[in-house]
Amino acid sequence: MIKILLMSLLIAGCSHTYQPLETVPHVDVEKYMGTWYEIASFPNSFQKDCTGTTANYSLKPEGGVRVVNKCFKHKLDGEESIATGVAEVVDTVTNSKLRVSFFWPFFGDYWIIDLAKDYTYAVVGHPNREYLWILSRTPVMDQKIYEGILGRVKNKGFDVGKLKITLQPE
Repeated sequence: MIKILLMSLLIAGCSHTYQPLETVPHVDVEKYMGTWYEIASFPNSFQKDCTGTTANYSLKPEGGVRVVNKCFKHKLDGEESIATGVAEVVDTVTNSKLRVSFFWPFFGDYWIIDLAKDYTYAVVGHPNREYLWILSRTPVMDQKIYEGILGRVKNKGFDVGKLKITLQPE
């Protein structure tokens, strides 16, 4: 009986229950296209040792979005790594929920959860709160804007202590 109780406590302690992740009310897909600089992100295996990370989005003539992620390994003048994929909008009412694939048939959720009115910054998260990216149109973000973003994503259930600043050229 004690083993069952301990296992139940362990499982309960490891599970997180969050409110559904709220996205922005609307994304103008054409305005979202272009290059974004990664300001900070949760470390993940597919971006291991990356720095100077950028993402470029462009509309495909046949529909959907072409995604080109670039980074430099270990340092800004290191070996360039490029990953090309596709994205599709899955919530056509808001355009804020997308699915991205770099290796078909596997897709990942790409939800836009914060976005500047002038599209100068964006925050992308995953509904399980295990992935988070803070993006900017410029390699450097104003500290007050960054701190405001941190407060908002923390309120959405993200552990901002896991964020790692991405080195970018100045």
